[in-house]
Amino acid sequence: MTDLSREILRDWQVRKTKAQKLRFIDFMRSRLPDLVVEEGGTPRCRNLVLGSPESAEVIFTAHYDTCARLPFPNFITPKNFVIYLLYQLLIMLPFFALAALLAFVLIRLGLYAPGAMMLSFFLAMGLLLYVFLFGPPNPHTVNDNSSGVVTLCELIGTLSEEERARCAFVFFDHEETGLFGSANFASRHKKALKDKLVVNFDCVSDGDHILLVQSGRARKLAGAALAEAFTDTADKQVHLEGPLGAFYPSDQVNFRCGVGVAALNRSPLLGLYMARIHTARDTVCDERNFAFLVEGARRLLARL
Repeated sequence: MTDLSREILRDWQVRKTKAQKLRFIDFMRSRLPDLVVEEGGTPRCRNLVLGSPESAEVIFTAHYDTCARLPFPNFITPKNFVIYLLYQLLIMLPFFALAALLAFVLIRLGLYAPGAMMLSFFLAMGLLLYVFLFGPPNPHTVNDNSSGVVTLCELIGTLSEEERARCAFVFFDHEETGLFGSANFASRHKKALKDKLVVNFDCVSDGDHILLVQSGRARKLAGAALAEAFTDTADKQVHLEGPLGAFYPSDQVNFRCGVGVAALNRSPLLGLYMARIHTARDTVCDERNFAFLVEGARRLLARL
């Protein structure tokens, strides 16, 4: 890995609050002087852009903001939506139970029942939002999404000048709070991005199964090139899926020609799955994944 990538993994894994992000932006600009900060939107987004989105043939992206630490992992099964949905409902059960308990207490105190139910519901949902969005920063973010940031840095440090001239690189803000950074970037560059391939790396360091989820437009325009660029190796297996074949909630969904890239593990029961993220156990860093993705990106450039 490059020195920049190693420094990010060693010293810059926490990028959640405004102050933490601003310090990280200063650090990145000290290492990449041509980096441009695009500000705008609500909440205020600070996307970091290297290269020209208007003239680039392909845009490589990753979000740099990090999440709150949760007591349970954000468990994702991209090809098993039923399990994914059941897990999300399971996470919410304690908050619904709390709402019911609050309503019971308020009713016992003699408050009007419908009002008590409404008040307890809003209190429980407020706690849910706090835990997910405004809780203390997760101290370990190797996979989500320091791995995506490192992948972009490895690409920037590996590509030739000619290859870099054909690309743009974007580090998105506010993915964890609702994909706001990528939405703002898509709106700002709407005309240039109409049919431009956007390859988004999110959680790519933990797992030997590399999933690429293509939008319908990306599959039509670049599906063959992607299939030729990212191929199985002795230790990595590629899963190239269309929009109906897998569900992966990340920034690529804001782009007409978007491709989401993630690394996953596999079990006989669940199929492809991602665990550990959003907890202090997010520490797995398989450097082979970075090398695999960089080589795939270079082959993609050669075939476009």
